[in-house]
Amino acid sequence: MPDLSAQKISPVMETYGRFPITLVKGKGSYVWDEQGNKYLDYTSGIATCNLGHLPEAVSEKLKNQLDHLWHCSNLYHIPSQNELAEKLTSLSCHDQVFFCNSGAEANEAAVKLAKKYAKDQGYTNKTDIVTFTDSFHGRTGTTMAATAQQKIHEGFTPLTPGFSYLPFNDQEALLTLDEQKTCAVMLELVQGEGGVRPADVSWVKQLSRICKEKDILLIIDEVQTGIGRTGTLFAYEQFGIKPDVMTLAKGLGSGVPVGAMLAKESVGQSFKPGTHGSTFGGNPLAMTAALATIETVEASGFLKYAEKQSHYLFDELKKLETQFSLVKEVRGKGFLLGMELNGDAKHIVKALHGKGILSLIAGPAVLRVLPPLNTTEDEINHFLSLLKDVLNEQEDAS
Repeated sequence: MPDLSAQKISPVMETYGRFPITLVKGKGSYVWDEQGNKYLDYTSGIATCNLGHLPEAVSEKLKNQLDHLWHCSNLYHIPSQNELAEKLTSLSCHDQVFFCNSGAEANEAAVKLAKKYAKDQGYTNKTDIVTFTDSFHGRTGTTMAATAQQKIHEGFTPLTPGFSYLPFNDQEALLTLDEQKTCAVMLELVQGEGGVRPADVSWVKQLSRICKEKDILLIIDEVQTGIGRTGTLFAYEQFGIKPDVMTLAKGLGSGVPVGAMLAKESVGQSFKPGTHGSTFGGNPLAMTAALATIETVEASGFLKYAEKQSHYLFDELKKLETQFSLVKEVRGKGFLLGMELNGDAKHIVKALHGKGILSLIAGPAVLRVLPPLNTTEDEINHFLSLLKDVLNEQEDAS
């Protein structure tokens, strides 16, 4: 054991490489630190605060719910669960919903459902799930194994068995799908952590067709892409497919922890009492936040406004490809955007901090930009102006 007596150990496990910023307040597109410094938050809590911080529609309903009931066991009926499930199924191609607390839990539930469905259909050998290179599906033991990134696996072998990986956006690779062993395919339509890489529409349609032909379930991981983040309520709507299973979290609750797994009735029926569960999943507070969030996003004009603003930001960012040698490529959908750089993206993130802008990376060379869906044109222009200043400074220094 190393001698730690001379070191000050944080009581919080150091599972995050934290920036030297302590945030204490947020409203709309902005947050403030403990010194009162104001930041334009273009991380949205990693695509979580899709309505900005403390959206009034959500806040009001949460305050009211706090005076009634916080937690209720799933051994009893929870009216807001039924209401949210009806809302989500009416807006999607799915029929049933399982509620949990996070994206990793939603993906874990999807893995269990796929295996149980295969067994119920008499496919005793269909036990494997295929994902794609540079995917990210979570950090539990199972979802880490589903994540096709070596850096996520390091130190945790042996991994949960039953997962294999194919190259992303590779049409020929899809022909190798083994219908004798594969019960499901899990896919992000825009890889967030994997570098903000959108899937090709033709490739996704081919994958969907093959899955139908081989009776393989198609699971779409919309933990980051869902709830309007990519320009439509769910990203799959832009790809001409109807997945068997879909997972949601992040933007669903405007920052209140909530996850959901949606499935078609023929698949969802494989979950019976005792096959899966969650103590906190679907509690009244989470359901209240998610209902208010969905009602806001589906309101007339909201997504059209977000789409207009995201097109403007994307077009302006694309111009930077020709203005700066440091900018290699801009890509993404809606307000899930990435700027690949000819250099380390962390330097850009830290420089933006100094100018009052919060942003993220998606891999070592990609700057990830995740504004709230209701950000204004003035806020976009403010971000663009300071980003250009940073890029100029970085190029002058190199």
